[in-house]
Amino acid sequence: MRLLFVHQNFPGQFKHLFKALQSCPGYELRALSLRENGPDSPQIINYHSYLTAPPRTGLVSDDFAVKVARGTACARAAQALKLNGFEPDIIVGHPGWGELLFIREVYPAAKLICLFEFFYNAHGFDVGFDPEFPPVQDDIWGLNVKNAANLFALQACDTGLCPTQFQRSTYPDMWHDKLAVCHEGIDTDRIKADPDAHVKIAGATFRRGDGIVTYVSRNLEPYRGFHTFMRALPRILKDNSAARVIVLGGDGVSYGHRPPGGRTWKDTLQSEIGDQADWSRAHFLGAQPYDVYLKILQISTVHVYLTYPFFLSWSLLEAMAAECAIVASATPPVEEVIKDGKEGVLVDFFDTNRLSKAIGVLLKNKNKRQKLGNQARRKIIQDYDLKTIAIPRQLNLLGLS
Repeated sequence: MRLLFVHQNFPGQFKHLFKALQSCPGYELRALSLRENGPDSPQIINYHSYLTAPPRTGLVSDDFAVKVARGTACARAAQALKLNGFEPDIIVGHPGWGELLFIREVYPAAKLICLFEFFYNAHGFDVGFDPEFPPVQDDIWGLNVKNAANLFALQACDTGLCPTQFQRSTYPDMWHDKLAVCHEGIDTDRIKADPDAHVKIAGATFRRGDGIVTYVSRNLEPYRGFHTFMRALPRILKDNSAARVIVLGGDGVSYGHRPPGGRTWKDTLQSEIGDQADWSRAHFLGAQPYDVYLKILQISTVHVYLTYPFFLSWSLLEAMAAECAIVASATPPVEEVIKDGKEGVLVDFFDTNRLSKAIGVLLKNKNKRQKLGNQARRKIIQDYDLKTIAIPRQLNLLGLS
């Protein structure tokens, strides 16, 4: 059985599935990737796109031009594989960046399985959710262009995989019969509570019982509620005199717009808050290696996760697996995995007073923290465990079990 994986940042969401298949006899694997410095393996073939950034013509088609370039480059790499005798039985890919636009023409007989993360909508989900950042007309028109590669893939694929029910719900009803819900999985053997975990910051050593409030995001930006968290920070620190705050995340923008003036959201919000917060007790560590990130979760006394109605971050599920006591936004992607008062505490995304109060209650109540953390981990093991739930389901959906 031959499988071809396609992902511009391979392995991406296919990391665990690819590794599982590598350990099984009878599978010949290849992967196509735009990533230059990814895993060093003869199974992974890097391709090169002639267009790596939008041409900036000012047209809504700029984004799609990049995707067409990626799709062309990927198809040519697939043709080279074919000339060398590799004919996959199954192609597993992420269509969001355009790589799969022409793959059917190269391998028309292969079964095509696509990972669908999110379908952009002008109403009801992330766009227009935050009144502080109303969408402009070009943004709304551009949603159709963002969806174009997904629409091509929906028509072409045999089966689509969505990580969560919420993400599936963003797609038009007419496609739901093609879309199965299957998360990539959480490695609960590795991600778990560690009573001996500790982290050194600014000459001090911190452990879980030390009143540590954590916030994690790939980038610190409004889509993940960074502005709400920062505006709650003065009260969190004032009402909890022994608390320390640890923030992980880069200064880029993954989703939404950059702040004005070429600044970062962290700088913008720190300027807004000024001396209202005791910044000596708030530690911004930037982007960190995975092992450091995991230690931060393991020492967290209270973990905060906020998000627009957008796809769910792995960090929330990993925080749950690590038995964190979580305060999260009462938004649909979160409500799928956390029931208020059971696996965590849910608050209105915009309510900074309720957020700071909920954090304070948990900081003072060890028994409640332990109960929420235990139930959060139980939820992950039950529904998202890598070895017992996710990988077997993925293999079944691929027709390999």
